[in-house]
Amino acid sequence: MFSQASQLTWLIRLFGFTKVAMIFYCRPKVIHVDESSLEIKIPLNRKTRNHVKSMYLGTLSVGADITGGFLAMPHIRKSKRKIVLLFKDFSAKFLKRAEGDVHFVCNEGKAIEELVKNAIKTGERQNHTLKIYARVPKKSSDIVAEFDLTISIKDYTPN
Repeated sequence: MFSQASQLTWLIRLFGFTKVAMIFYCRPKVIHVDESSLEIKIPLNRKTRNHVKSMYLGTLSVGADITGGFLAMPHIRKSKRKIVLLFKDFSAKFLKRAEGDVHFVCNEGKAIEELVKNAIKTGERQNHTLKIYARVPKKSSDIVAEFDLTISIKDYTPN
């Protein structure tokens, strides 16, 4: 019926509408999703740009956040455990102005899958720093921003 990317787009927007309004405001769209990677696009428009007509720093941060978080969600859901995800820290390098629709990519699904397994096995909080890259494909293949987000998960399932 609907592609996996379309379903995830609507799930992210619903999450934004009900939990984090800024996500809904930015109108993210899933371009590609599989077990190991996620690519999300946020359009450059009046709502998401700054005074010099490039993407606003806050919008870029939202894109990195949802790319890392929603890449982890299927692995957490598949475990059928009560695993809570938080971001422990956030680091960004803004390399060029993002003067078009920005695509955010994270290719660390396998590392997240191992993190979930370790959290279940040890019962301890597990951390892993995700690399997320942002590009403006219509302008160039160059990276416009790099993000390091440390994902922190813990299994709260009662024994």
